Amino acid sequence: MNSGGAWFNTFLLVTLWVTAMACWAGCRSQSRSKSLAALSLHLEVNPDASGWNEPVTVGRSTPFVVNVEKRPFLTEQELLEAVLVETNAMVALKLQFGHRGTLLLDQYSSAYRGKRAAILARWDQTVRWLAAPRMEQRITNGVLVFTPDANRSEAERLVQALNKTVRAIGQTRL
Repeated sequence: MNSGGAWFNTFLLVTLWVTAMACWAGCRSQSRSKSLAALSLHLEVNPDASGWNEPVTVGRSTPFVVNVEKRPFLTEQELLEAVLVETNAMVALKLQFGHRGTLLLDQYSSAYRGKRAAILARWDQTVRWLAAPRMEQRITNGVLVFTPDANRSEAERLVQALNKTVRAIGQTRL
């Protein structure tokens, strides 16, 4: 009649094992999330009282204000790759978007020609409006190149974190 004790010990062992695995996975995901990045593109709009838009300050050395939609039209979810590009002793970021991102970039750049796309990035405890390039022509190839408000080391860390995020997102899509 001792079978109740064996069942309890097995249950206790399984519970301890599940708890240990959950703690291990939680600790691992927390350290991994520190090196990930988020990126979002927000459309420039006219200010109104709807609450759907807000003014943001872009740049630190020569700041300017752009009124943008709070909801982004494109995010890191659609990103395929981020690359650091050398341009005349400056660094630029080249963002290559996937199929859906390419379609969205094409749609917004053609429908809102002349408007800005304000780019918000979060990486390494940093949240910054990096740039607000004007969409002067249709962007049909899914590639957006811009000069960020970041020094070279910040831009390198951002590119690494974005590419790590892209890989992590790709693994969750499988």
